[in-house]
Amino acid sequence: MKLGTENKKQTMVALVLAGFAAWYGIRQFTSGPSAGAAAPSPAGTAAPAEPGVAQRTNITPRSQRRNSAISLPSGVPGLRLDLLKLSEQTRYAGTGRNIFRDEPEPLPQPRHPVIAQQQQQTPVSQGPPPPPPINLKFFGFANRPGQAKQVFLADGEDTFIAKEGDIVDRRYKVVKIYNDAVDIQDVLNNNTQRIALSQ
Repeated sequence: MKLGTENKKQTMVALVLAGFAAWYGIRQFTSGPSAGAAAPSPAGTAAPAEPGVAQRTNITPRSQRRNSAISLPSGVPGLRLDLLKLSEQTRYAGTGRNIFRDEPEPLPQPRHPVIAQQQQQTPVSQGPPPPPPINLKFFGFANRPGQAKQVFLADGEDTFIAKEGDIVDRRYKVVKIYNDAVDIQDVLNNNTQRIALSQ
């Protein structure tokens, strides 16, 4: 395999760029402060500026300064040592629960234990739940001479024809038929309801 013999111009440009990059990288890593750099200036003064070089200011830390008093700007309140001592004397008093142990939180004690005991001792009697409503609709009846009166009942899309004493939908019994209503008994729950004629 011949490398770079196909296009000599591109090979030459690549070699020149690689050489320039190597020279620039070596110059960046080996360049340091110049030998003729000025000695550090006293605290708070800046060295003479060179073009293109950032200025460096030598500042001595406040802890190393001698006889330096901290002055607050005018209008700023000073440190209140009396309030600071008062806050140092405040002692934390928690609930006594150890946060590093997996324990349930204690339940809060009621303010009036006698009332709380009475509420726990006297359960509220709600009685038996009300029976479910009968979902049948009475929408008409048929009365032929010599035959028993029959009613037309509907449960959703299902339609039933029944007379007194018949069981409808394997659950409801027709107890009594009136001209404008019918008494239906829910056999499973022993519940009787009167259903009016719907228009």
